[in-house]
Amino acid sequence: MTVHDGGAGAAQAVCIGESMAVLLPDRQGPLDTVASFSPAVGGAESNVACGLAGLGVPAAWVSRVGTDGFGRRLTEELAARGVDVSGVLTDPHRATGVYLKETGGTAHPHDLGPGRSRLHYYRTGSAASALSPAVLAEPAVARLLDGARLLHLSGITPALSDGCLALTRALLADRRPGRLVSFDLNWRPALWRDRDPAVLPALLDATDLLLLGADEAEAAFGAVGPARLRELFPSPEVLVVKDAEHQASALARDGSAVTERALAVEVLEPTGAGDAFAAGYLAGTLRGLGARERLRLGHLSAASALTTPGDHGVLPPARVITALLAASAEEWAATRVTADGIVSPVLPLTLPRPRTP
Repeated sequence: MTVHDGGAGAAQAVCIGESMAVLLPDRQGPLDTVASFSPAVGGAESNVACGLAGLGVPAAWVSRVGTDGFGRRLTEELAARGVDVSGVLTDPHRATGVYLKETGGTAHPHDLGPGRSRLHYYRTGSAASALSPAVLAEPAVARLLDGARLLHLSGITPALSDGCLALTRALLADRRPGRLVSFDLNWRPALWRDRDPAVLPALLDATDLLLLGADEAEAAFGAVGPARLRELFPSPEVLVVKDAEHQASALARDGSAVTERALAVEVLEPTGAGDAFAAGYLAGTLRGLGARERLRLGHLSAASALTTPGDHGVLPPARVITALLAASAEEWAATRVTADGIVSPVLPLTLPRPRTP
């Protein structure tokens, strides 16, 4: 097994979990109508790492990939996006996971419908599914974790294997002064089909900052509403509940709560928006922004992903972000984001969209 040379910078955030090669269709419609696919990369934790790096937060991704072209593509692309991949291990016996994206928008009888997408996973027995607490003894991984101010995990990892569950538990048990642990549920029912999701609540409640989608929390726990979720998970310092395109709420353990509406967005493709929101919110947390500004930065990051065909969007310049974070409630509500740019009362003109690298 080898460790990648990913640049030994001081990562403030470390994201641990599986990422995969992605095959994007050349057209909308069911997979049997697609002529060809183009390669990309994707995965919840690496998406967050890319989002943090794009927001100027030094970030690292820790995982395992196969000794194959997809594994090389993953590490090379994440490194090109500014993510430290020195904690990525290469497994000579297992392959890198792959998923295919299907997007709707045609008149075909099996079409998903406009604006909808579905991911088809081929990850059983992948290199990342062999993650275990043993990875923590790797010098590069230990170095990253020792210097991190934030450790980010998701509910995908414990669903992959017994070893991945043991790794998640070991990381949550290793609490260190000055380091926050964030956890995004990322509910994937297909992954839990042959495993016991009853292990999840204890994992979620052992974190400092917990992010949940309202719909996925209802599907996983039967719980509806931020207040009920706060009752179910009393330990995290902050619970963030995302209500899709409507709003997001941050409920602190001291009883305070803030809700911020989502931006009006002309959605091109929804995949990756939740990870982008997490990256924005976590970046705002590390910067010491106020509760409302953290939610706004999360919404801005999500909007950047919603208006691009891939998982990774490009945020506007820092001066524009600053203006939008400081906007009044009325100005924020009047802001609209499209694939062509941002229109807002706080901006003198329509801001052209930055090009995706």
